[in-house]
Amino acid sequence: MTELSQPRFFDRKTQPSMFTLVLLASVSMLAMNSFLPSLPGMAVHFGTTTAIMGLSVAIYLGSSAVLQILVGPLSDKIGRRPALLWSLGIFIFASFACVFAQNTIVFMILRAIQAFAACAMVLSRAIVRDTSDTQKSASKIAYISMGMAITPMFAPALGGFLDNWFGWRANFWMIGGVGTLIWVVTYFDQGETVPPSTQGFQKQLKEYTELLASRRFWGYCLASAFGAGAFFAYLGGGPFVGSIVFNLSPEKLGIYFGAPAIGYFAGNFISGRYAVRFGIDAMILHGLNIILIGMTLSVILSYLGYSTVESFFGFMVFVGLGNGLCIPNATAGMLSVRPHLAGAASGLGGSISIAGGAVLSTVAGLMLVPGSTEMPLLLLMWVSSLAGVLLILSVRRRNRKLLLIT
Repeated sequence: MTELSQPRFFDRKTQPSMFTLVLLASVSMLAMNSFLPSLPGMAVHFGTTTAIMGLSVAIYLGSSAVLQILVGPLSDKIGRRPALLWSLGIFIFASFACVFAQNTIVFMILRAIQAFAACAMVLSRAIVRDTSDTQKSASKIAYISMGMAITPMFAPALGGFLDNWFGWRANFWMIGGVGTLIWVVTYFDQGETVPPSTQGFQKQLKEYTELLASRRFWGYCLASAFGAGAFFAYLGGGPFVGSIVFNLSPEKLGIYFGAPAIGYFAGNFISGRYAVRFGIDAMILHGLNIILIGMTLSVILSYLGYSTVESFFGFMVFVGLGNGLCIPNATAGMLSVRPHLAGAASGLGGSISIAGGAVLSTVAGLMLVPGSTEMPLLLLMWVSSLAGVLLILSVRRRNRKLLLIT
């Protein structure tokens, strides 16, 4: 943990303000959520199907997973500040370039490059761990995530509005413009929070072996991955369900699509308030149980034939609420396993979670074919949340054994 003076806004000699950390954590969510209501229209523009365009979500997530593996140890080596500024710069370039994509292949390649935004989210968490102990970091990450949760609340609705009035390209003009503003704020406010490292980059990559050898690290990673996996499956299949199954317009789909963010905001508020009191393991378990309960109720309604637009998207609030409790605490758990490898742990842990999300997002898209109902997506989300519950129960047993040994 680095000793730095308290943050002063636009003072590069201090740690960054909470406002800047929220912006850094939010930019990836903006790029991931705002254009989703445009997918059916983009499919028509590029002469392909909604399912194929939906792969842009999985490609973005897959690229994010790879980049997060690299950016953690790289930032441990060169510092958080330069890693952030370079990552944001590449993201801005790709966002504006998406406007001029001439075909599906070019667009997908640019979406992969646009995933550099995920580096900002990873490094914002590593910065918290640089300057806070385990329990306080869980609380701070929760408050940052609560601020970040505002983005998916309004981003799909904003994206649907822009698409309806100006076409799908307006979304990427907006994303690039916001990214530019965040780069400026980061340049003037982000002080360096990690001491210079004398280790070579290759040696730092080898330190992943130390993390991967830890059963606790794997437990926290996978519990987070399966909890978040329910949400990523929703990102992959939700646009199909909204536009095809429920026949919603892009503007209306954008309004409904932000439902999980309402729960996520509330969940992060609860985490920030009570993580220190109840401990991270309990918060993760409660969060995953909430997701499982919500998906169970939604599956039952769908099976009985009572599913509606309101019930389908309404139960997605449970997914957001559960992840709001799970993700900040699981992240703090991952970073606490080897505190001296906070950057690497943040990158690797995020990569595992995002990679799982990319797989589930792809599976969701493949399961939903013309004539499908919402049931395949709901079952996939239910299985993912159940796996998360079983994993965190295993982690809790492991932690209790370690306490008895010590």
